[in-house]
Amino acid sequence: MLYEDIEKVLISEDEIGQKVRELGRAISEDYAGENLVLVSVLRGAVLFIADLIRVISIPLTIDFMAISSYGPSTETSGVVKVIKDLEENIVGKHVLIVEDIIDTGLTLNYLIKNLKSREPASLDVCVLLDKSARRIVYNLPIKYKGFDIPDVFVVGYGLDYQQKYRNLPFVGILKRFVYEMG
Repeated sequence: MLYEDIEKVLISEDEIGQKVRELGRAISEDYAGENLVLVSVLRGAVLFIADLIRVISIPLTIDFMAISSYGPSTETSGVVKVIKDLEENIVGKHVLIVEDIIDTGLTLNYLIKNLKSREPASLDVCVLLDKSARRIVYNLPIKYKGFDIPDVFVVGYGLDYQQKYRNLPFVGILKRFVYEMG
């Protein structure tokens, strides 16, 4: 049933795996010898961070935040709410936010301001998917980027529509009738 709702596979499982390994190598090199904390934004980035930490070859810690800006629709509301905050103190540590997708940038911008106020040594972003056609907030510190994608509604590899489709091993374009029906 899940696969029938997919119009097209945009990024294959193999392409994702290759890109995650590439990002992991770059992060390992750039943060060698540093006190690195990966902050994952729940729930969409869970698969990405799980695969990413297995290919990063330096010591690190991870923590999670849950933030909501969508609600039940497919469009961001612009209103950001922290549902779960960090448990780890990040003062003086190098923090890398791990995101599944950036579109308008509103949620990420809020998260960056929130985390900067906690005085990390550095704060950067690693994102799997960049949908820059929808960008409202620019100048985001995106240090690592997986794929640029067009302005389409995607699911899979952690991304969802109404909490479904996260378990697809690829990133696919959801058929329009699925989300137009509500």
